[in-house]
This record gives sequence, structure tokens and C-alpha cells, in this order.
Amino acid sequence: MSQYRHLTRSEAPFGEDDPTSGRLWPSPHYCRQVERLRAAVGETVYIAELDANDMQLGVRITDRPYLLLGVVDFPRPDPVRGLAPHCILLDDGRGVNLGRIARLSVGHAFGPAPAEILFQDGEALHTLLFQERRLSPELIAQRSKALLGRVLGQATPAADARLEGPR
Repeated sequence: MSQYRHLTRSEAPFGEDDPTSGRLWPSPHYCRQVERLRAAVGETVYIAELDANDMQLGVRITDRPYLLLGVVDFPRPDPVRGLAPHCILLDDGRGVNLGRIARLSVGHAFGPAPAEILFQDGEALHTLLFQERRLSPELIAQRSKALLGRVLGQATPAADARLEGPR
């Protein structure tokens, strides 16, 4: 049986710049990054962790160095929930799933050079975190009025289209 699972584009979280993204999960690009991580076992690394809760998604970056102790297979990957098929083991006693890592680098915690980046979840970084923000008082007022209209039973197709946003 192949190590790859066929998924749709919306299910494939690790295919940022790979031409096969959306067809295979994990992508060959992800697998190359895992091999770079395995080669870096024993080195000092810096982690940018995804910090998700019910209200927001953020990234926690600290200047704390960690010793990368190992890269192990994760027995139950789940692309829909963002769990990758591998975890990293750190010297602080944690095992962190690669699906919870935005970037892992050597050398510098903040602004590492491209050669210092061992692992990067491009999908999370580019589409979730660094995407252009459109939040403004006008947008909030527009969405609030449309939602209130929907709650009061006065929803219109134009208001519903505004709630959906651009495609």
C-alpha cells in the first residue's frame, strides 16, 4: 500500500508549491521536508507553533532554542483536523505534530534565511496567517446588518452573497 492518500484540494493542507498538490497527501514536498528534519536530529531548532483556539488562529514564535531529538511517525494522521503523519520530539519532553508547526528553523528564531528553514507549512502561513485582511468598520456594519436581516427573516440574496464573501 502506498504511503500517499488521494484527497481533494480542500483536504490537502501541505501542498503549498508542489505541482502535485491537491492530488496526494502528504505531498512529495512535505516528504522532502520530513527528510530534512530527520537529517537535523540533534541540532538546535526554533519553532513557530500554530496556536489555534475556538476564537482565533495565531502563531507563537519564541527565541527559545530546542534540541530536536527525533522525528517519529504519527499513527493516526487526519488531514481534515490538520494532523500530519509525523511528530517531532523536543528536549522539553514534548512531542509536537507537524500539523501544529508553522515553521521550524535552525540558526534564527525570527526571520530565518530560506536555507535555515527545515520545515514550513506554506498553506497555514500563506492562506491563513499572512492573507490580506479586509476587516474594517464598513465591513463589520455590512455583515452585521445582513446577519440581523437573516435572523429577523428579512434575508435577501444580495445580503446572503455578502455574507459568503468573494470566491
